[in-house]
Amino acid sequence: MPVPVPQQRDVPAAETHHGADLTVLVIEDDPAGSITGPELSAAAGTRVRIRTARNLTEAGRLLTDDVDCILLDLALPVPTTTTATAATTTAPDHRPEPAPARADELAVLTHVLRIAPLHAVLVLTAQDDTELAAEAVRVGAQDYLFRGELDARVLSRAIRYAVERKRADIAQHQLTESGLRAQENARLERGLLPTPLLEGSDLSFAARYRPGRSRALLGGDFYDTVRTPDGTVHAMIGDVCGHGPDEAALGVELRIAWRALTLAGLCGDQLLSTLQQVLEHERQSEEIFATLCTVDIAPDGRRAGLCLAGHPAPLLARHGRPARLLPYEDGGPALGLLPRARWPRRQVELGAEWSLMMYTDGLIEGRVGAGSSQRLGQDGMVAMVNSRLEQGLAGEELLEAAVTEVRELNGGELTDDVAVLLLGRDPERIRRRGRSASRPGPVSTAAPTAASVQRPPLYGP
Repeated sequence: MPVPVPQQRDVPAAETHHGADLTVLVIEDDPAGSITGPELSAAAGTRVRIRTARNLTEAGRLLTDDVDCILLDLALPVPTTTTATAATTTAPDHRPEPAPARADELAVLTHVLRIAPLHAVLVLTAQDDTELAAEAVRVGAQDYLFRGELDARVLSRAIRYAVERKRADIAQHQLTESGLRAQENARLERGLLPTPLLEGSDLSFAARYRPGRSRALLGGDFYDTVRTPDGTVHAMIGDVCGHGPDEAALGVELRIAWRALTLAGLCGDQLLSTLQQVLEHERQSEEIFATLCTVDIAPDGRRAGLCLAGHPAPLLARHGRPARLLPYEDGGPALGLLPRARWPRRQVELGAEWSLMMYTDGLIEGRVGAGSSQRLGQDGMVAMVNSRLEQGLAGEELLEAAVTEVRELNGGELTDDVAVLLLGRDPERIRRRGRSASRPGPVSTAAPTAASVQRPPLYGP
């Protein structure tokens, strides 16, 4: 009765051998056993263990994790059970199929590649069949050897080469998969963190985002900023309750819907009512809701309309004055809570020089001190931002310092998503830009051609 042998796990065989020792599984039907361990060890200067299987069924029992390389004789007969076995086992990568004319001759190889996708494979073939040997490498073998030219030194070198090449192939496959995942993650992140459409606006823009889930790129927080053709700058920030991928996907849907509705001319209560309909249709459960804060800044940059849907009020900092929270009393409920809710739009005077910070509750719900039950809160956030403003920080530096300090106060990474958006108006910067634009540039005497005339984008790059 044969002793059962553990089957291989999903680990590269090239990484399982210890030190310089090698284990080779020879699959051939030669009863004399033309390949022996002592000869290989003497040629390689290291210990080589040889296991011999006379057919594929026996090879399946001997194929364990400590096997580094398989030496396969292509002349081995293929049992009738191979086809059924091959249909139930697939390799992790997509190898090319053998050419139809060579499929029968390479059937034993394709079977071995299916049952041992992580092992190096060397094939043995007749010296006068170079074409078959090359086809075997194309299908998935690491190298080939001719039976008539076998000696211990050549075989030892070929085994080591095959093991290292298989290791390189696996590493390259993992690197390619990692690159594809990175590209896909970048596309998903682009959907969540959009490029602001502020072409033609004098306002400055900065944003920071940190997902609460470990190793995640997506969270339930979302934001966007666009400038419509009339010169109005619209900005919003929102938060879908929860932290999973479903909430992240819903946040992306709401952001895209907000941008489309804003560019279509909707604003205030009409826009939020439509967004609530989108939320109600797209959410997985009736318990899911989203908070939202929207502002629309007039073309002159001195006043804005504010709508709050269960969201924390923005922070306004005017030149020479401490930052303060905008009024929250006229806010409406979060989206998805009340079927026929209304969201009044409040007029806010911004002034000539200002900074407006919009944020999600992840920024204010962090704890103050490791193990403490006290949270930072809006008052703590206002004090923190004012101290940074006194240090002369603005824009990207201000946001980076604020998010970093909140994390440090919390004693580590925040458990909730954090999104912060900062818009600002600086008259001196506007004047500098105006003077730069008014300077005459070099005059071209050449007449413009049709190919050289390009219309500027309407809403941004």
